[in-house]
Amino acid sequence: MALKLIFVTGGVLSGLGKGVVTASLGLLLKASGLSVTAIKIDPYVNVDAGTMNPYMHGEVFVTEDGGETDLDLGHYERFLNINLSKKNNITTGKVYSTVIRKERKGEYLGQTVQIIPHVTDEIKKEILDVAREQETDVAIVEIGGTVGDIEGLPFLEAARQLRLELGETNTLFTHVVLVPKLTTTGELKTKPAQHSIQELRRIGIQPDILIARSPTHLSAEARKKLSLFGNVPERAIFSDPDVETVYEVPLVLHKQRILDVISDKLRIKLNKPDLTAWKEFVERVKTASEPVRIGMIGKYTKLRDSYLSIIEALKHASAKLNLKPILKWFEATDIEQGRIDPKEIPEDIDCAVVLPGFGKRGLMGKIKAVKELRESGKPVLGICFGLQVMVVEFARNVLGYKDANSTEIDPNTPYPVVDLMEIQRNVKVLGGTMRLGARPIKLVPGTLAHKIYGGAEIIFERHRHRYQVNPDYIDEFQDHGFVVSGTSDDCMAEIMELKDSKFYLGTQAHPEFKSRPLSPSPVFEGLLVAASRNREG
Repeated sequence: MALKLIFVTGGVLSGLGKGVVTASLGLLLKASGLSVTAIKIDPYVNVDAGTMNPYMHGEVFVTEDGGETDLDLGHYERFLNINLSKKNNITTGKVYSTVIRKERKGEYLGQTVQIIPHVTDEIKKEILDVAREQETDVAIVEIGGTVGDIEGLPFLEAARQLRLELGETNTLFTHVVLVPKLTTTGELKTKPAQHSIQELRRIGIQPDILIARSPTHLSAEARKKLSLFGNVPERAIFSDPDVETVYEVPLVLHKQRILDVISDKLRIKLNKPDLTAWKEFVERVKTASEPVRIGMIGKYTKLRDSYLSIIEALKHASAKLNLKPILKWFEATDIEQGRIDPKEIPEDIDCAVVLPGFGKRGLMGKIKAVKELRESGKPVLGICFGLQVMVVEFARNVLGYKDANSTEIDPNTPYPVVDLMEIQRNVKVLGGTMRLGARPIKLVPGTLAHKIYGGAEIIFERHRHRYQVNPDYIDEFQDHGFVVSGTSDDCMAEIMELKDSKFYLGTQAHPEFKSRPLSPSPVFEGLLVAASRNREG
């Protein structure tokens, strides 16, 4: 079968849910017997998302091979249940870097290097290389941003050219549009979508499928208008209404027979998809009734997408345990500045996650919260910087080192219990130079970590950090009950836990990135099991 490309574009405004639509189409096609990959195009000039503040772009999703990518790759991995590569995130920065490098090497000698054809040719090459390297039947390519954004034009032009080169039966354009509902009249308005479609057609792309994001299902009148003014058959227009959980979206689209349209357009035979397990998962998410209150201690709480994979990992584990997660957010800077009393935090929750996040802001708030949580005996999970906060708090309040700190925060601390990794000391370039990607962790038999990972000797989790627990202090920590339960291949402390606690564990890794709806992360499942037992006991 010839390679099939499905392009997903968006109009009117960003944040419509193109990533979830892309992931949903991928899930349906995979369940129908095809091999599928998903590619995210980000038109920003950054080479990757690694140097962005979470408030600018949400979380940085880390791939198995160490890519610092857009959070939509997390959606793709969770829905498709596959590991993607850093190559699955294409950015303007990557494309232009490659074009300029080729120009300097003399690969374009005699030519004036231009957006068309040189930049668009490189974009096409990168898309096709990923699809062919990963040996997929279908590659779904989400073009980030909004149609009409100047930075996205080269990518849309490349998509237009691929339709011309590969043919109409090998390419399909899916356009996600906003159809708002007026609160005053209750009427669905299609005009924003019409303008978006016109802009796409002006670029030279006629959408084959429209997916309408709206509070409710499309009315017959709205569907007719979209068909008439968008030049799209009514059977190729699909409602994507607000749902209780994003994991419902594939089921909503499937019920409207979107696979029939895709099959006809691309001339591919699809098996009847088996969605039984997915439906059961969605049902558990929607019907779970036993609440579990989870404290989220972080410094980017005003933008919850900063912790998207952690939120989803908690949902996965909750569904398996038939629990209803209730997230209670505690902004670390508010604790730091006295607007939240840290002593009240344990009383309001069943367990807590000390969230990742570099830098000094909010550190004291996290330390105060962790002290109260540790002394209360509530189950606590610290992730990456969260582990480092747990280490600093223990050093100050148990070991008695009042000025203990991370050298990231205080380079002159007399007790550097968290310090820069040796291999990071000569690093001058910040982008893409952290300890990244999946790394082996050797678990210590008899520990909580060993138990929650099912007795495995070695596990692989993804990382994103420069600092580590200082090995000079490990013996003292262990003598006081804060023990190392997982180590790296070079003996670095990867996981630490409070001996004989119900669940007080910190991990340098980011286990949330490998959690799946039908296969939750053992760490998050262990946290919630401990929270349930803590409530019962």
